[in-house]
Amino acid sequence: MSAQHPLFPGNAPDVEAAFQAAPDEVVAEILDGELHVLPRPARPHTRAASRLNRRLGPFDDDPGEPGGWVILVEPELHLGTGPDKVVPDLAGWRRERMPDALGPEDAPAHYDVAPDWVCEVISPRTERVDRGKKMRIYRREGVRHAWLLNPLAQMLEVYRLDDGRWWLLETY
Repeated sequence: MSAQHPLFPGNAPDVEAAFQAAPDEVVAEILDGELHVLPRPARPHTRAASRLNRRLGPFDDDPGEPGGWVILVEPELHLGTGPDKVVPDLAGWRRERMPDALGPEDAPAHYDVAPDWVCEVISPRTERVDRGKKMRIYRREGVRHAWLLNPLAQMLEVYRLDDGRWWLLETY
């Protein structure tokens, strides 16, 4: 068993080092202490996330719109004691839970506050991890709402966390 990294007590130093060394052209995540590295998303995946983000724009606190949310594209989340380093396709926080979303100039690039909502764009490469490890991490951290968007199947699954369990509310 590897020794623990001093700044990230739950992650092995070799896993942390590999995460830090991952090139920009991949998405690197640490899930349950295990490094996952995938190529940047394919075009249908990227297009679906972009279109959804545009539609959610009015909820991102625009004047005269519904507002009340901070919505980010591919934020790096550090969650739990490891920490798990998770990169959802989209994530949203109620504004009152994240009043200073940008933070100061020297703020870290990651966020330590679990979001209220996440959206994972499902692709053949990501489906197993998105539905498995990532949904378990989101449940553990109390993320209240999760959407799984499959652009190839043209399907959206809407989940709500209640009593520690994901409930499928609707499929579109």
